Amino acid sequence: MILPKVIGHRGAAGMAPENTLAGFRHAISVGAPWVEFDTQLSADKRVIVFHDDRLDRTTDGSGSVDDTDFETIRKLDAGAWFDPAFAGELVPTLKETLALLLQLGLHPDIEIKPAEGRETETARAVMAEVLAVWPVGVPPPLITSIKHGCLRIARELAPDWPRGLVCFRYPRNWRALLEDLACGIMICKESLLDRRRVERITGAGYALMAFTVNRPRRAATLLSWGVSSIITDRPEDILAVASQSL
Repeated sequence: MILPKVIGHRGAAGMAPENTLAGFRHAISVGAPWVEFDTQLSADKRVIVFHDDRLDRTTDGSGSVDDTDFETIRKLDAGAWFDPAFAGELVPTLKETLALLLQLGLHPDIEIKPAEGRETETARAVMAEVLAVWPVGVPPPLITSIKHGCLRIARELAPDWPRGLVCFRYPRNWRALLEDLACGIMICKESLLDRRRVERITGAGYALMAFTVNRPRRAATLLSWGVSSIITDRPEDILAVASQSL
């Protein structure tokens, strides 16, 4: 898989409400070729695009996503918290998101982000929906997760699709983990990375993505060390830096 230099984080989370169709549209409007977004289940097992465990921060609702049915979630405003201009933006389903991305020509980096105890059913539901709609002949999505069990299910259901392990801490046994999970990509919190770690990972033949990088100078440094992709809230700011590194 050929990875892009820049990936929009949750769409373009610095410029539009995260994990919304508006955010994905903004990402493509500024030239981002890929977007990253999060998937989880509502209480009634609908796959939605949403990051937090709770609804409070990015909607006008409250409570746990895991305990809220889709009909209730669908009535919430997921845009006004960011800016009144986005009032009325909805929490999208995975199916709606994939349909839009295919229409726009945006490539997805799909993070499986299950509630505690729902790893297996979330991974299976996400993979079933993507497999059902993804066109033959189009390069497959990147499937990522911090949860090892989710990545194993992704490998079981779509063994030829690319997978990435998300790391908020730097695992000393990173090579063994990547081999065990058959992941070709490691996705690290950017503060974990220095030149030596980047060179070790990429020198072992793995691609490396860094999140969430919003400072152009830091992005330029990471790319110069050999990081494959920068995941950013502000793709428009990082694309100019990335073009200079080509």
